[in-house]
Amino acid sequence: MSDTAQTVPKHLGLILDGNRRWAKERGAAAKDGHIAGYENLKKIIDAAFDRNIAYVSTYIFSTENWQRTRPEVTFLLNLALRMVTRDLQELHEKGIKIVWLGSDERLNKRLIQALNKAVETTKENTRGVLALCFNYGGQQEIVEAAQKLQADGAEITKEAIEAQLYGGTQIPPIDFLIRTSGEHRISNFMLWRVAYSELYFTDVMWPDFSSVELDKALAEYAKRQRRFGA
Repeated sequence: MSDTAQTVPKHLGLILDGNRRWAKERGAAAKDGHIAGYENLKKIIDAAFDRNIAYVSTYIFSTENWQRTRPEVTFLLNLALRMVTRDLQELHEKGIKIVWLGSDERLNKRLIQALNKAVETTKENTRGVLALCFNYGGQQEIVEAAQKLQADGAEITKEAIEAQLYGGTQIPPIDFLIRTSGEHRISNFMLWRVAYSELYFTDVMWPDFSSVELDKALAEYAKRQRRFGA
């Protein structure tokens, strides 16, 4: 384990940005950037859990990503399928619990079944929780939560909405949100759960975001004073 200060976030959010630009700078295809980003994600997940972070939420496919070219969308969907099929045993053996946060709208049956199987297979694991924000949109999540409450005739309160978010109350608020590649936006990610998150932006593109970069970010987090509006 690193010498990072003892104050670590309970829940780390990751916006994995810069895969395509990383590839372009190297004269490679966008898919090569996505593959590099995917391989790096597995390393950073391990590093985060090694540092006693309990929850890691990753923005791997947003509802807006459907606007990309059909070949790129197909490739990203297949990469997600690889994670929850071919690579599932590796994650399972490492004790990682997978939770899927997102909608099944527009997804094919095979991918939905694979995501649900990954969740079921790893549900008893205790090393750390990996929340895959896949086919995810923060605004849609809140709208769907409110619609469920309205359909049930329930009172719409903060607590009631939280219980109806993707993953419900098993996924706590995000303490620390990291976005790579120099973009300074939240981009519809976990809008409810980032309400009091500490934000960290770095120019490093996601495939180059190493465990050393993670430690730099965590050292910055340890310096922050979290007041929650007080």
